[in-house]
Amino acid sequence: MDWLVVLLSLGAALAFAISTNLKHSSAAQVPYVSRLRVGAVARFVTATLSHRLWLAGIVTDAIGLSLQVLALHLGALAVVQPLLISGLLFSLLLRRRQGRPVTGAEVRWALVLTGCLVGFLSLAGTNPGAGGDGPDRLPAVVAAAAGVGLALACLVLAHRRRPAADAAALIGVAVGVVYAATAALLKGLTDRAVHGPLVALTSWQLYTVVVVGAIGLFLSQLAFQAGPLTASLPAIATVDPLLSIVVGVLVYDEHIHRGPWSGLGLVVLMALLGASVIQLGKVDTDRPVPQRVSGGRPR
Repeated sequence: MDWLVVLLSLGAALAFAISTNLKHSSAAQVPYVSRLRVGAVARFVTATLSHRLWLAGIVTDAIGLSLQVLALHLGALAVVQPLLISGLLFSLLLRRRQGRPVTGAEVRWALVLTGCLVGFLSLAGTNPGAGGDGPDRLPAVVAAAAGVGLALACLVLAHRRRPAADAAALIGVAVGVVYAATAALLKGLTDRAVHGPLVALTSWQLYTVVVVGAIGLFLSQLAFQAGPLTASLPAIATVDPLLSIVVGVLVYDEHIHRGPWSGLGLVVLMALLGASVIQLGKVDTDRPVPQRVSGGRPR
């Protein structure tokens, strides 16, 4: 079962890497959103919803989401989400396949990331958690409130920051928070779905995950458009798994270490993971070539 969880998570990571590439390209070809005004946002959303690259990305997202849901049902939230970091490795491979150069530094950091993921799996295991009564409500409410506050603070700061990279990174942090919340909701939903489709259809998690997922899609496109992928992608790829680990331990009572020294080892591995994520965020070293789009402006 452990290897099935790993394979499902890696498959989801590959699908999400392809989707990110497609949606990032789409974000450069739709009207630019300089301020979160109703008219600008409406033009942005309308153009995005009909853009072929974004639609292709959504189809790929659906495949990745299906694999992620299965992995979350069978495995621990605190293990599945960190495995999705491997999507950066797949981004590196996609870059090579597209004929773009891959530097020696990127290869070295890719090896570091791979080693960290293997080490993380050996220490963390894939036991979903000891509790059988679902998530703990009080920690879940506290985590949700803290997540909303952090995401809103990042969006407000991004609105005030002029450097494109700073704004993109701040929105990326907000996206990471939303993605972690989505994964937590999906795990809760799959745990209820095993009792039958009627239980799933009448659960609040289903409708909440739809709303939160839509917010995540919107914010990710804003992050891709706000600045270089080198700023937004590392923020998303770091915040999502780290918050998922916290939520998994506090809300779902997951146990992610074995032995007295494994906790320290996991901290070191996550630090190395964060460093390698930041470096591999340079998969696309430049923003897409600026294009003048109807209703927007060159970037």
